[in-house]
Amino acid sequence: MSSGTKKHLSLLFDRPQEPVFVAKGDEKVVFDIPNNYLADRYKPIGVQLANRFGEDAGERVSVKQISVPNLGDILDLPRHSNFSLFVPKHRRLAGKLINIFIGVRSVDDLLSVAVYCRDRVNPYLFNYCLSVALLHRADTKDVDIPSFIRSFPDKFVDSQVFVRAREESSIVPEGSRTPIEIPKDYTASNLEDEHRLAYFREDIGINLHHWHWHLVYPFEAAMEVVNKNRRGELFYYMHQQIIARYNFERLCNSLKRVTRFSDWRAPIAEGYFPKMDSLVASRSYPSRVHNQTISDLNRETDQIRQDIDDLVRWRDRIFSAIHAGYVENERGERVQLTENEGIDILGNILESSILSPNRTFYGDLHNMGHIFISYIHDPDHRHLETFGVMGDSATAMRDPIFYRWHAYIDDIFQEFKSTLPRYEVGALDYDGVTISDCSIQTQGAPANTMNTFWQQSDVDLSRGMDFSPRGPVFVRFTHLQHQPFTYTINVNNRGGNRRGTCRIFLAPKFDERGNPWRYRDQRLMFIELDKFPVNLKQGQNTINRASTQSSVTIPFERTFRDLDTSRPQGGEQLAQFNFCGCGWPQHMLIPKGTPEGMPCQLFVMISNYNNDSIDQNIEGPCNDAFVFCGIKDRLYPDRRSMGYPFDREPRAGVNTLQQFLTPNMRVQDVSIKFSNRTLRPRTNMNN
Repeated sequence: MSSGTKKHLSLLFDRPQEPVFVAKGDEKVVFDIPNNYLADRYKPIGVQLANRFGEDAGERVSVKQISVPNLGDILDLPRHSNFSLFVPKHRRLAGKLINIFIGVRSVDDLLSVAVYCRDRVNPYLFNYCLSVALLHRADTKDVDIPSFIRSFPDKFVDSQVFVRAREESSIVPEGSRTPIEIPKDYTASNLEDEHRLAYFREDIGINLHHWHWHLVYPFEAAMEVVNKNRRGELFYYMHQQIIARYNFERLCNSLKRVTRFSDWRAPIAEGYFPKMDSLVASRSYPSRVHNQTISDLNRETDQIRQDIDDLVRWRDRIFSAIHAGYVENERGERVQLTENEGIDILGNILESSILSPNRTFYGDLHNMGHIFISYIHDPDHRHLETFGVMGDSATAMRDPIFYRWHAYIDDIFQEFKSTLPRYEVGALDYDGVTISDCSIQTQGAPANTMNTFWQQSDVDLSRGMDFSPRGPVFVRFTHLQHQPFTYTINVNNRGGNRRGTCRIFLAPKFDERGNPWRYRDQRLMFIELDKFPVNLKQGQNTINRASTQSSVTIPFERTFRDLDTSRPQGGEQLAQFNFCGCGWPQHMLIPKGTPEGMPCQLFVMISNYNNDSIDQNIEGPCNDAFVFCGIKDRLYPDRRSMGYPFDREPRAGVNTLQQFLTPNMRVQDVSIKFSNRTLRPRTNMNN
């Protein structure tokens, strides 16, 4: 019998509703646990259970007995309920449990406490809190946290899949099972215009990214967990880029840009029917029919009493602060919204996190907006219904209203940005550096053309299917994909050897009417594709960069990968692979485009590295998708404002993108050509 180690912690995510004494993982690890750690219903039969489930154990792990923590009101959230970080009561309980997990002294003690909590605490709450703790404890940062879809596949796929998956796992022997295909169009038909964007909103990788971002940047827990470098600014920028990407996709599908949800007493035109069940709560995610209206909330169970008027008050106070140039903290002191740090303060106020200088006064606008919308069908709990998909960061991006709400939130951030000094030429130019040419090459395609298409991929759901026979059960889903391409950038450096930061963005060339953009509108449509340092020698330089090297995205494999069967064994390779699941999915780097070719503008800039760089070592396994996620345990590696150079209103005299350019920038017309074909499954996920 072995004692518990770090690797055993990740087994606690396996089949979250099966009791902790049932064998975990492919190696059939069984935890030998003290009788008083068993949930009350199992204590009388503890010896029988130990004998029954220990018989086939591949490995037995002894869990040491320590004095167990008082869980108190953490147990108020029933085991078979849904859990939402947006609900203040739930996030308070999460903060308490995270602090318990972070506060224990050693990995052994953490395993003991986690085993004790696992069968008592709500499974969603347990998964979230243990994940946050493992990411933030110094002694567990190298523990691989399985992709969320592996524990809770019900949050990502059509509920019909699970009946077929159970049949497959019960009847068909392991080697003969075939993937269960999820139809591409299962939530609506083409009668619904918004359904044209379902491939984006319901993409599994995008929703996993959103969940994982909120895992890395929780807004409630111990101060050392929440207080990360430029956290509030990252909240602004990551969501601003989601809206820019969504608007880009809308133009690709002949739809106008998203309409802000700004009149909170008007009906919401868009309906949404998620077709998903929560397997933990045994409830369907409620639907929203067309033209429903949010109402004042009075839900005693969730300890929520909130009026729409509260949202209005918070909004007005935030706008007043933006135009006054300062906020007031809880002691009545003024905190200036400065040129560089103001956006960070505003991000923490708007979300809001415990870093907000005055949560009582400025409120909880973003989170409560999610809550009002997610309870639109049952605001006073008379029907005993739970929240809709907007109430959960793993599912919120599926709903069209998410983008309308975040377009409104972004509008508040843009209001602040419009008060800042414009970037004059001196803040943009890199003296002596000129980009003479930039282009994109895709194999087998004309120059400056990107190709997109559909691709099918398989993912194993068996780890999240409680009380089912063992062995993999794959589902096959269809997602957007693009052909890899290469940037070639020619730079003339008239000075000595020096460094620069290469910044690459993409935007549609025309607006929804087919007209050329005004710069002030187009700047908000630019999506960041990559950012990386370059060494410039004197004279001519040619920079080649593969699309797969993007610092915005993480590889497809890392979004879904089976950690047990595909991880390299030990050493440097393992360090490189260590699971860092935060990053935009690589397969969604490029928008869909159109069959005839969507005209776009590629923007490339080389800025002065001396003004960009932060003096720190960023070597390590989690440094490849820093644009949206920062770098674990480091400062954000770019000193400039996030979104630079497009994050501010234009200087005087600039009405078009061409007028905005300085010699160290270049714009190239490119085209995104969509082919309505489907590439059959890739197999590298189940190797």
